[in-house]
Amino acid sequence: MNFLKKSPADRRKMILEGNILSTLFILSLPTIIMALVQSMIPVFDGFFLNNYGGVLVAGAVTFSAPVINILNGLSMGLGSAGMAIIGQFNGLGDVKRVKHMSLQLLFFGLILGIISAPLLYFLAKILTNYVNPEVAPYIFQYLSLYSFVMPMLFMAAIYNGIKNAMGQPEATLIRMIMLMVLKLIFSFIFLKVFSLGAKGAVFSSFCSYTIITLWLYYDLFIKQQDYRLSFKNFRPDWASIREYIRIGLPSMLASMFVYLGFFLINMEVQSYGPKVLAAQGIASNINALTFTVPSSISTTVTTMMAMNVGSNNIPKAKDVYKKSLIMGAILSISMIVIITPLSRSFVEIFQRTIRDEEIISIATHALKIYNFSVFGFTLYMVVQGALLALGRTKITLAAGLLRVWGFRYIFILLTKHILGVNAVFWGNLFSNTICAALYIILFYKIPFKSDIIDLDHLS
Repeated sequence: MNFLKKSPADRRKMILEGNILSTLFILSLPTIIMALVQSMIPVFDGFFLNNYGGVLVAGAVTFSAPVINILNGLSMGLGSAGMAIIGQFNGLGDVKRVKHMSLQLLFFGLILGIISAPLLYFLAKILTNYVNPEVAPYIFQYLSLYSFVMPMLFMAAIYNGIKNAMGQPEATLIRMIMLMVLKLIFSFIFLKVFSLGAKGAVFSSFCSYTIITLWLYYDLFIKQQDYRLSFKNFRPDWASIREYIRIGLPSMLASMFVYLGFFLINMEVQSYGPKVLAAQGIASNINALTFTVPSSISTTVTTMMAMNVGSNNIPKAKDVYKKSLIMGAILSISMIVIITPLSRSFVEIFQRTIRDEEIISIATHALKIYNFSVFGFTLYMVVQGALLALGRTKITLAAGLLRVWGFRYIFILLTKHILGVNAVFWGNLFSNTICAALYIILFYKIPFKSDIIDLDHLS
């Protein structure tokens, strides 16, 4: 609780001068809890969709998730760039520049969020011509309506980047807990009480994110704090925005292409029918628990390393990286041991009212394979967090493409005639393991220095 009372200056001092392991744990704990909460949201969504929406609605939402994330990848990449850039200025103790860059990030993110809304609608129109005709109407309905949620989705990702860069990870945790509670309430109302199917799933998200966006505005612009923002006398600083594009574009493209890869993988899955697609969605939702929790320390790695690099404390930044790899390995192994024996029990939660043994069997089988891939994925994410802290986003772009396209998607195409839909499950394990090993080796080959700190020329 003492950590929550610390001022931004005290947190900065703790990150720059405190014990690495204790600081890593203190900063990671809210992020890990947030990851647990975040991973529970699709679990709850899946529970309501599978039990009260039916197989077709659940399959449509599963198929639509990576389509939405292709566009939302812009916000996630931009938020990561903000975390690195703002984090390094925070490491320098430049409060004025932290506020300035935060405002520019919000402005640019909002523009991209507004642009993404009609793009999602047009994607929905196009995709319905190429998918299983049984789920096509539900996919169009879900995606076209979800376009109204997109700008708020962007603001949430930008907020996370700003707060993590300021060393305030508990703020993102509070937001995520609020979102989970709101989604539970509205999913119960729209999916169970009113039985609105795909529409209900979107209405639940829209209402939840509307309330969250109002809270984000209060937290950033009204709440009394050292880093309180204000749009008074605000003017777009195109030099700062260009810097966000320079640092963020590779991460943005990486996120978009990664989710495009997931979309193409879903195209392979949906060809096996709605039940297989629904089973894949159940396994993915549960697997979010094992993936998100240990890999969540990647955010803390970026924050701590960015601030130490910004203050020119390179030896400590290197030490943060090494100890984070160890912590990530321990966490991922723990999650594998806990979740794997309970795989079928978790899957059956999604089949309470509409029990389908075929779906349960496929989902359980997929989940067990997915669980073991969390080890490689966690190490991969720790290295990625370190690269983002240094501003080496071009490398993260190449690695992201290699992981999903170079290894996973090609593995699926080469083995699907032998393994069938199992090629998707084994491809996950194969790509995450290989890329983690390559990423760790690569990290020791690049210069350990910032690609951001020359931002002093910005006004």
